[in-house]
Amino acid sequence: MTEPKYPEIEVQLTGQDGNAFAIMGRVAGALKKAGVPKEEVGEYMKESMSGDYNHLLQTAMKWVAVA
Repeated sequence: MTEPKYPEIEVQLTGQDGNAFAIMGRVAGALKKAGVPKEEVGEYMKESMSGDYNHLLQTAMKWVAVA
């Protein structure tokens, strides 16, 4: 598995609400809190919504460290 785009940002998904919107919100919130530019957060959101639930999870792992 390749290193995420922002490996220093860790998002806890295990044991959390598995709802797609909750996952997107958690990752987007972590990106914003870490100072990632708004445009890039928008890019993450667009990418995460461009497929099914599995794609959403893969996208989260592509962008941040998922725990």
